Amino acid sequence: MSTTPPRADRALVAALRADLVAADFTVSGVGELLGPMAGAALLRDHLLPAQRVTAADDSPRSSLVRLFSLGDPVDLAEAERALPTLGVDGAAHLGLVAFEGDAVVALVDVRPYAADGIDHWIASDLGELATGRPLLPDHVLGFGGASATLASWTPRPQVRRALDLGTGCGVQALHLMPHAEEVVVTDLSERALGFARFNALLNDADWDVRAGSLLAPVAGELFDLIVSNPPFVITPRGGEVPLFEYRDGGASGDAIVAGLVRTIGAHLVPGGIAQFLGNWEVRVGQDWQDRLREWLEGTGLDAWIVQREMQDPAEYAETWARDGGHHPGTADFDRMYAAWLDDFASREVAAIGFGVITLHRPMHERAPFVDLVDLRQSVAGGLGESIRAGIAARVWLAEHTDEEVLDLAWRAADDVHESRHRRPGADDPSRILWHQGGGLRRQVELTTVTAAYASVCDGELSAGVAASTIAGLMGADDAAVRAEVVAFIRDVARDGLLLLPAT
Repeated sequence: MSTTPPRADRALVAALRADLVAADFTVSGVGELLGPMAGAALLRDHLLPAQRVTAADDSPRSSLVRLFSLGDPVDLAEAERALPTLGVDGAAHLGLVAFEGDAVVALVDVRPYAADGIDHWIASDLGELATGRPLLPDHVLGFGGASATLASWTPRPQVRRALDLGTGCGVQALHLMPHAEEVVVTDLSERALGFARFNALLNDADWDVRAGSLLAPVAGELFDLIVSNPPFVITPRGGEVPLFEYRDGGASGDAIVAGLVRTIGAHLVPGGIAQFLGNWEVRVGQDWQDRLREWLEGTGLDAWIVQREMQDPAEYAETWARDGGHHPGTADFDRMYAAWLDDFASREVAAIGFGVITLHRPMHERAPFVDLVDLRQSVAGGLGESIRAGIAARVWLAEHTDEEVLDLAWRAADDVHESRHRRPGADDPSRILWHQGGGLRRQVELTTVTAAYASVCDGELSAGVAASTIAGLMGADDAAVRAEVVAFIRDVARDGLLLLPAT
């Protein structure tokens, strides 16, 4: 049976916050305490190195790590020293701890979290590592890899209204606070909203918290920015696989994500952005892009979708069967594994993609751009500004003709570098590459024409003049060279390798 979410008692939560601050229970403070080895082991879900470090340290910070992060019992007197303002009785009243003889044990996971350089704390359900048992269906996750990915990719302009759709415990809402005047958070799970309300108080935030499925709680409302880590996991609808509220939206296949793509535009102001994570099925004989184009048809939205992973049905089943706390070789695991394989086979699913979906509502009527990219390599951290610039570049390119593109004197971004590869003894390079140091870290192979144009991308010479000059020097057709230069500019400018003048 799941525990009740912690109580949103303003005075007691303020006392808790004071104790966490006094103990330096922060990302940097805990990192300093644990050191690199134990800290890295904890991120890999191994407790022992952190337990050894904290056992040798009697500071309040160490006690809080043992209690709330490791799930270990803590002596009552030690807990009182770690929570001098709140007190153990206050922690129990909030629903954070329970008494076990002369010790207290955590009922809730409380961890430090840093969002955009600001110290926060996140309360969530204790995980499998602390409890020693599989997760319950109404489990409320803390922060993890998916939430970190979404936060890293989200553009962060100053906006009036922002929506965290399917907020869970409120991780994305914390990131929205500094750049949104109003933050609305929604979730179908009442337990998740209980944690969100508690975390709002713990972080001195004022969120508009609403209950309901997906976009239903904000019917008829518009937002400048919508972010979501939705329940996108594709789960068989039979009884063989437990349905977890944090990952299962109650629909068959990838219908949850498809529905968001098709409907979320009605909640965006002109110029508004929606960004969310998702899975999509790739059917036998189909390209992954085909399915997403089907979803986008008729929405009128600009779309920039980056596929980061692709798994076959067996890999996908293994990932999500383990996610709930079940282990290979057990009867429960094998039963779930088979259910996933049967479910995918029933729809002729050959693979499952995962990625980041960025949608933009144009400011005025025009043909939307659709950019579907398969990008598996590592990317720069903190991509938000790159995503924001990429949307702006794509909008500009969608709204200007080829001749207008050629009229500008484009310049190479400062993080772009060129490499040339030659066979030993050869006079000319066999390959010329552009490398992007930041952003999506694209690598682009140049042709003879584009290499010649790239050499003069310093913001001084218009692309049209450069293209005509190159055509003359090469004895090539002017129109063909201009077309190749335009195509090159449109390809690399969208991701920031080439920049508009005066930017």
